[in-house]
Formats: sequence, C-alpha cells, structure tokens
Amino acid sequence: MTFVVDMFFSFRSPYSYLALTKTRKMVNSYNVVVRLRPVYPIAVRIPNFFKTASPNFAKYVYLDSTRVALHDGIPFRLPRPDPIVQDMTTLEVAVDQPYIHRLTRLCAAAQAEGRSLEFAEAIAPVLWDGSTDGWNEGDHLARAASRAGFDLKNLDAAITADSERYEAIIATNEKDHAASEHWGVPTFAFQGEPFFGQDRIDHLIWRLQGKGMTKRV
Repeated sequence: MTFVVDMFFSFRSPYSYLALTKTRKMVNSYNVVVRLRPVYPIAVRIPNFFKTASPNFAKYVYLDSTRVALHDGIPFRLPRPDPIVQDMTTLEVAVDQPYIHRLTRLCAAAQAEGRSLEFAEAIAPVLWDGSTDGWNEGDHLARAASRAGFDLKNLDAAITADSERYEAIIATNEKDHAASEHWGVPTFAFQGEPFFGQDRIDHLIWRLQGKGMTKRV
C-alpha cells in the first residue's frame, strides 16, 4: 500500500528548501508519495504579516535555518535577489511580484503534470544553495529545469497563455493548506493532521509507520 502526503511549499521559505532533502530520502525509502503543492509565501498571502510580527522573527528564522543547513550539510545562502519584492526597511510588500508569481505558477504547472516535487528539487537550490547570483537572470533556471526533464520555455508559455488556470491551482492549494489547520510552510498533511516544519518529517514517518507504511523493497 502506498500512502499519500500533501506538502505545502513556498519558494521563499528557507525551511521549505531545507525540507527537500529529507523529503526525498523519505520517498526513496518508504512506500509514500509526496504531492508537493506550491503556495504563495506568507508575506504575499498576508502582506502586513511582518509589520505585526516580532522584529526577532525574521532574525531567528535566518539564524535557525543557517544552523539547520550547517548541521545537515545542505548548501545554504539567502537568495539573490529575494524571490519577493519587499522593502526590508519599511517591510512594505510590493503589489507587483514578478519573481514569486512566476516561480509559484511554474510549480503549479509542474503539479498539473504530477511532477511538482521534482520541479521544486530542481529549482529551489538555484535560489538557496549559494552558487548563483541573479538566479532570475540568464538561463540558470532553464538549465536546472532541463536537468530534471522540464522545458522551462514551454512551462512559461503555458502560464502566460492561461495564468488563471495556474492561479486556480495555487488558490486550491492555499485553501487546503488552511484546512490542514496550519499556516506555515513547509506543512505536511496526512489524514487531516498537519506536520509543520522540516524538523517534523521524522514524526510524519512515525505516524505513517503506525498506519502501516512499509519500506520500499
């Protein structure tokens, strides 16, 4: 029997990126399918979020994600540029969001093909692993996508031709994310139970094993 888990994911979330390694290990080791479902980051979903959050929030996320990456041996650096357009002095989030809209819609297109986990695994490191400045320029994303079997030009054409279709996929993902009873990413959801954060994957595996999940032969 193969178990199915939803993974709500954002390209701006360091923890979403850091969760990919453990998620792939789980999928390779156990009879489980992870349906990665892209959502917009909380700064876009709730534009005033960082204005009302503790000023220590962002500082701690950076400190902790850097520590997790170092502990787990995952290359890590904040993306250059930030995938959302935000004034970090005023914390004002711009209405026009060309980077995160494109990334999230592209991943929604990959979700429609049933390969969104593979897409995120290909693209997220270009932003987060520290090897690429100007990840949004040139052919950085196209080459990464190609290595995973995606034609980025065709995906871009699809989302340009019918952006409403992919916005609808994202909206459904966000609705189901909220229904999982958590708001952060990454959130894994299984049978109505949320597991928030890359540090809850072991607990997710434990729950799945309790339901009868077995290792792959």
